[in-house]
Amino acid sequence: MNFRTNLALKPEYNQVDYNSEILLIGSCFSENINKKLEYYKFKTFSNPFGILFNPKAIENLITNALNLKTYTEKDIFQLNERWHCFDAHSDLSNSNKNELLSNLNNAINSTNKQLKEASHLIITLGTSWVYKHIETETFVGNCHKIPQKQFLKKLLSVEEITTSLNAICTLVKNINSKINIVFTVSPVRHLKDGFVENMQSKAHLISAIHQIIDRRKQDFDSVQTSKLFYFPSYEIMMDDLRDYRFYNSDMLHPNETAINYIWEQFQQVWIDNNTASIQKEIDTIQKGLAHKPFNPTSEQHQLFLKKLHKKIANLEKRLAIKF
Repeated sequence: MNFRTNLALKPEYNQVDYNSEILLIGSCFSENINKKLEYYKFKTFSNPFGILFNPKAIENLITNALNLKTYTEKDIFQLNERWHCFDAHSDLSNSNKNELLSNLNNAINSTNKQLKEASHLIITLGTSWVYKHIETETFVGNCHKIPQKQFLKKLLSVEEITTSLNAICTLVKNINSKINIVFTVSPVRHLKDGFVENMQSKAHLISAIHQIIDRRKQDFDSVQTSKLFYFPSYEIMMDDLRDYRFYNSDMLHPNETAINYIWEQFQQVWIDNNTASIQKEIDTIQKGLAHKPFNPTSEQHQLFLKKLHKKIANLEKRLAIKF
């Protein structure tokens, strides 16, 4: 008997290889995928403004990056002896306002460059719930633990998300017509919003993504030219794994086993099979670098290191990568 409902996923046609430039933006699950890609030394650039959960925040980042927005003191504020920006995650917050502004503007310039050069843009959406700062009347990427009474909480409708995603696609395609945009919905459960509210939020995201993809496909002669895709991270977690043993102790975030499984599915769909042998070489090197010897000064270990560094040098030369 089969006690699981496996998703039958097929490889896509514009797959990732070692020539690809991959930009990842979105929720914390995009960080998980990026770590896997980084481990295998694919060319990636991830979350320049930190983790962003909702479509409005991602649209805002991409709009600002393509317009080369310059952040100034009016765009930041001080709270609890640190400077913050509503557009960015608290990971970018800084005790020095000039350093924060420098980091924000450097991130804008880097994102602009990456959007123009990327072969693949992977956008992971976490929630349809957004917070609007009452004083500035703007949607924020992060509230930075400011009292909630200063914000209006709102559930974006499917139509509003569709409009936002359409704007993202149009902006990016206008400056990079060859880019492949992959949408996915984070399997992380946002239960602080409520059980029903979380499911409604995810449903709005999924509906909006498919509306955009279906609408864009109709504008092209074939599916192969639309370059918009959906990867079912959320469905793999909910309908394939479907068990609390695949969650961390908080029962909200996928654990390492689940992340590895979803990564395997992502590889099947999005990573060119011709890279398998290279990935195997890199995995061997990574495990060698992580190895902790009993006697670091022994002749045997020094010989091991010599062979390992020779493998690294050969691979770096072949692929133009850096360990």
